[in-house]
Amino acid sequence: METDEIKVRLRAPEPSDTDTLYIWENDPELWPYGDNAAPLSRHALDTFIRNYNGDISADRQLRLIITDNSGTAVGAVDLYDYSARDRRAGVGIFIQKEFRRRGYAFQALAWLGVYCATHLGLHQLWAVVGADNKASRALFESAGFKTCGRLRSWLRQGRRFGDAVIYQRLFE
Repeated sequence: METDEIKVRLRAPEPSDTDTLYIWENDPELWPYGDNAAPLSRHALDTFIRNYNGDISADRQLRLIITDNSGTAVGAVDLYDYSARDRRAGVGIFIQKEFRRRGYAFQALAWLGVYCATHLGLHQLWAVVGADNKASRALFESAGFKTCGRLRSWLRQGRRFGDAVIYQRLFE
């Protein structure tokens, strides 16, 4: 397989994604990495998808489904805390366990960067990653994000709190 071969596509969520998102959003292994305070219902996810308009300016967020070349959903990438004034957004990414370490996340971040810089006119993306999450830190670093700070005791991990690293990618 060529390293420059396109492996992923980014697309808007579809109603057929409801069950997949339900599994992803309610996986207890992922809860430490997200902001959900409670499990999400199928109804809530279905309502989100059916009302999804992809307008980052109105919603201050954008969710894109990551698919492989066959159209199989392998993960999702979110832009959040969008600031039109400062032309920046936070980014979070998830790849389903069986598709990890195959380059999907790296390529999704690469496509997302092109989309954000050229279509949305963003100046930067930022991410907050658990200091002990070596795989995610390596991903963001390999995708051109630079470390710009450390937040002490920032993320609750069960009964303890862990540090987080802040990353930025500037588009010149």
